[in-house]
Amino acid sequence: MRFGADSPVPGPGARSGSGRAGVRYITAALVNELVEATDDKQLGKTIAGYGRVDLLEIDELGYLELDRRGAEMLFQVLTEREEKNSIAIASNGAFTGWSKTFTDPRLCAAIVDRLTFNATLIETGTESYCLARTRAKHNGTQ
Repeated sequence: MRFGADSPVPGPGARSGSGRAGVRYITAALVNELVEATDDKQLGKTIAGYGRVDLLEIDELGYLELDRRGAEMLFQVLTEREEKNSIAIASNGAFTGWSKTFTDPRLCAAIVDRLTFNATLIETGTESYCLARTRAKHNGTQ
């Protein structure tokens, strides 16, 4: 699934409903964790851990450029989860702009393919959900 970055993606503590491994919410800082795991020779264990949760929610993807190494590691996490467990991505950018985040065109295409194959895409539009909610709340109190 793909959500707008400030859309109501279920946050930390949400349950997937299966009662199994639950939900893991993380920002795009996931890539930093993967790099550290590689340095500690724990990458396989870390990727397997991300593969076991029912729903992996990655927020803020698409804001920062990822180096090739980080993008490749993220691809490994997505591959580990492919057709086994769900992924929710929150991003303000359309897939067409992800070439700025994933600078290798082939890797970018592979990541988008992994995320969109048999996926449900939910686009919230260009207006900020948080801003619209705040305005509605403000207008309702005055």
